[in-house]
Amino acid sequence: MTSPLPEGEPVRPPRPIVLIGLMGAGKSCVGRRLAARLGVPFLDSDAEFEAAAGCTIADYFTRFGEPAFRDGERKVIARLMEGPLCVLATGGGAFCDPETRARIRAGAVTVWLRAELDLLVKRTAGRDHRPLLKQGDPREILARLMAARYPVYAEADIVIDTTDEPADVTVGKVYDALADFAEHHR
Repeated sequence: MTSPLPEGEPVRPPRPIVLIGLMGAGKSCVGRRLAARLGVPFLDSDAEFEAAAGCTIADYFTRFGEPAFRDGERKVIARLMEGPLCVLATGGGAFCDPETRARIRAGAVTVWLRAELDLLVKRTAGRDHRPLLKQGDPREILARLMAARYPVYAEADIVIDTTDEPADVTVGKVYDALADFAEHHR
């Protein structure tokens, strides 16, 4: 269980908060609630990409391929990073792009929502909007993505393990970690 939230002044992040992690880790759910708690806007780079592209990511993948998607994603995240203070949930592969990772690390506080394979499989089951999971067995694909991406995600400023607990518990853990991070990085 996480400690109670501090009384008095709420945590006010000095830079945007960028949530990273694999699909199903809870970046959007936790991000929305965290943004509300911090009193800042919530943005989702996938939703912003779809708005800019005028189609779903799955359609974009089909038409143009992953390299074109990553290029567009890089541009969208760069634009969002230049905007007002916010909580930004990124797509699972965004932080693995060296240029995007460098931009995020230079201008934001990064929070990795780390989850075990079984939880990711459970949370992504039956959802057809995740193009990478359409290329074979989802469990095997997620395990392969974990092996490739978790060492990169480990560069995050803050690491929070997510479980099947209620989202507000995870939000509390992130909030407390941000308060601690802010205290040590004044």
